[in-house]
Amino acid sequence: MNKPNMEQLAAAQQANAEVMMALLRTAFNGAERLAALNMAASRELFNNTVANAQQLLGAKDAAEVAKLGSDLGKPNVDKWVDYSRSVYDLVASMQKEVTSVMESQYSSFAKNATSVVDKATASAPIGGDVFAAAMKSMLSASTKAFDNMNAMAKQLSDVAEANITAATTATTKAVNATSAARKAAPK
Repeated sequence: MNKPNMEQLAAAQQANAEVMMALLRTAFNGAERLAALNMAASRELFNNTVANAQQLLGAKDAAEVAKLGSDLGKPNVDKWVDYSRSVYDLVASMQKEVTSVMESQYSSFAKNATSVVDKATASAPIGGDVFAAAMKSMLSASTKAFDNMNAMAKQLSDVAEANITAATTATTKAVNATSAARKAAPK
């Protein structure tokens, strides 16, 4: 191999290493944020459990214990919805970061490939223009495919967001209906 090819190879390896580092950084940041989110949720659950136990221990009679048990046994939908929303936002943010890295990498690849094809076309022997046209056609097709994949990923993300919103609304309505039915039930 001559010197320019070695330099191109080294540059390509460095670019690939930078992409991998960016993807690993994104993964570690996401794992760290998820761990922090889970730690906060665990801390809140622990604090609520301790507070609930203290309330039960402070009850004066069986009727108060039964009332507290009934009140404490109700699910806290708002907190569950907030937690689910936070996890979804985290995953969506990571997906956007990964997509951004991949888009920039593909853009760089396409630009370099186009440059190589253009240089090859300029110094091509007879019939080389057919090869160059085929390569340009392949690059165009791969760019369209990449754009279609990005559009599909965005659509899937939008569908997931709509599903989370619908599930949140349905869950909140169901819990509210159950609470209203409990209050209206004869004692």
